[in-house]
Order: sequence, then structure tokens, then C-alpha cells
Amino acid sequence: MTRTQSIILYSTLLGLGAATAIVALRTPPAAAEDTVITVYKSPTCGCCAAWVDYMREAGFNVTVEDVADLNAVKARHGVPRQLESCHTAIVEGYVVEGHVPADLVTRLLAERPADAWGIAVPGMPAGSPGMEQGDRREPYDVILYNARTGGATIYASR
Repeated sequence: MTRTQSIILYSTLLGLGAATAIVALRTPPAAAEDTVITVYKSPTCGCCAAWVDYMREAGFNVTVEDVADLNAVKARHGVPRQLESCHTAIVEGYVVEGHVPADLVTRLLAERPADAWGIAVPGMPAGSPGMEQGDRREPYDVILYNARTGGATIYASR
């Protein structure tokens, strides 16, 4: 192979690699309906059922496990006490605690931050998904956390 042929081959391979990278970056994440979320909740909690309905309407494939002892579920999945809410969900290895908006679950799954254990909306703020109360809205933060290190940051504010 001549030097010119080698340069052409190298340039072609480099161009193909760049094109492949661009296609990979433009490929959207898996559709929400392909994403299974398992929600652990009390069988009598209305706002948890409302969040499940909201996530289904957003296109997620939601399975529900009604449990008597949510504290055991939260402990098993490493939810810090200060971030607890009324239900705990698991999606693709991440914990989703409380009334987290669907777009932020989608964002978490697209970004897949290496240091994240999960995201949480502590408590039950009015106006968060499943906690709609007419026009009443409380501002709230969605927290990205790591149960192993104890680190936590604000992922989004609503």
C-alpha cells in the first residue's frame, strides 16, 4: 500500500468513526414504554396511586408492589431518611423516591450519572406529580444522591 493509499484509508476510517459517534449521540434513549418502573407503596395511599397513573400517562411501564412495611423497602434500597417520601420506585438500577416528575426520570436514565444512587423529592410537596391540589404549588427540589458516599446535590428545582 502506498503512502497516499494509507492516508486515504486512514481518513476514511476516521470519517466513519466520527459519523458513527454523531449517530450514537443523536440516537434517542429507549422509549419510556420500554422502561419498567417498579413502585413500592402502601395499598391505601391515594397520592402514590396518582403518581403511578401519572407515570403511566407519561408512557412508562409501571408495576406496583403494595407492601405493608415501606420502611424496610427504603432501608433495603438505601434511601436516606432525610430524603424519604411516601413511595419508592426502582428503575434500571436507580431509586426514585417520592413524587419525581417523569421528565427527570427520563433525564436520569439518559444521563446515567455514575455517582448517582437515585433521585428523590423529599416529603410530599403540593403541586408535585400525584400531589396536585388545584392551583396550590409549593416549590421543591429534586435531589440526586449517592447512598454509598452520602453525597447529594440539587438535580432540578420546580
